[in-house]
Amino acid sequence: MSDERDASYEGPERRRHRVFVTRNTEYHLRDGVCVAVRDRATKRWAEGHMALRLRVEGAVRVHSNGALIPVFSSPDAGDALFFTYRTGEGEDRQLVTSRIEEVARPIKKDVNAYPSLFKKKSPGRD
Repeated sequence: MSDERDASYEGPERRRHRVFVTRNTEYHLRDGVCVAVRDRATKRWAEGHMALRLRVEGAVRVHSNGALIPVFSSPDAGDALFFTYRTGEGEDRQLVTSRIEEVARPIKKDVNAYPSLFKKKSPGRD
């Protein structure tokens, strides 16, 4: 598909994978759910990151006057990702990332690595 055709497409977004890049971290999402997190400096996947398996609820928009306003729309560059989760005690908590520097599509190699990040270890194995 050519870039010209992509630019004129006005239907619903069909891409399932997106990467939200912050200063230090990449958040890899599939259908709005965080499936992988990678440290930008080391390029290592963060298998124990709090955002894993959480759905993005929206964004926190950072205004020029310093005001932080939650918005329930698709996050964009300059915004922060906004996740919500429930603790073991039943309390709702929020996880907010630093500002997004870029929103991109992940490379195929990364997408193919996602399932291996969630393989459960067999009982009795290290």
